[in-house]
Amino acid sequence: MRTEPTVYIVDDDAAARQSLCALLKPMRLQTAAFGSAREFRRAYRPTQPGCVLLDAGWPDAGDIELLKELSAEEPHLPAIVISAHSDVPLVVRAMRAGALNFLEKPCDEQELWEAVREALRCDARNRRRFARRRTIQRRLARLTPGEQQVLHLLVEGDSNKSMAEALGLSVRAIEVRRAKIMQKLHAESLADVIRTALAAR
Repeated sequence: MRTEPTVYIVDDDAAARQSLCALLKPMRLQTAAFGSAREFRRAYRPTQPGCVLLDAGWPDAGDIELLKELSAEEPHLPAIVISAHSDVPLVVRAMRAGALNFLEKPCDEQELWEAVREALRCDARNRRRFARRRTIQRRLARLTPGEQQVLHLLVEGDSNKSMAEALGLSVRAIEVRRAKIMQKLHAESLADVIRTALAAR
């Protein structure tokens, strides 16, 4: 079952939270509002798609720390920073910490909608890439140590003959391992194998 995205709002000002929820209502999106980064972290589950709107003026200065935490997670939740103070140092700090966008309070309705749509598209891409990597990692985990050796040499561009010499095996043994690798990785060509190995890094 498809999970609908949620727009998380984190702002210490209750009136600001209500205003943002009202602005987002016409988009027919789920919203969840929190008064602090701590409250948000307790409630948020990485499996839930969406994005987060962060006020950049909390008393506990938890905005930048939260941005860094979210950008380090996989899949990471896109963040839009909203602040009444759009001074250059604050914008730079937010973007360096991983913010996708920066909006100035009070938010223009259309600008907010466009920023949220962009963030949700970004989140969907992040989650597709994450799911793809997880699938690849599961397939790679099925390889035997010997097959992993051959895969490593394949990525390095070695020929069957040079792999056989390096591993002390026959060319036929290398061919068998290559066939097993392709089968386990669901690959149809050597290029598929290389792309899969590189995507897992």
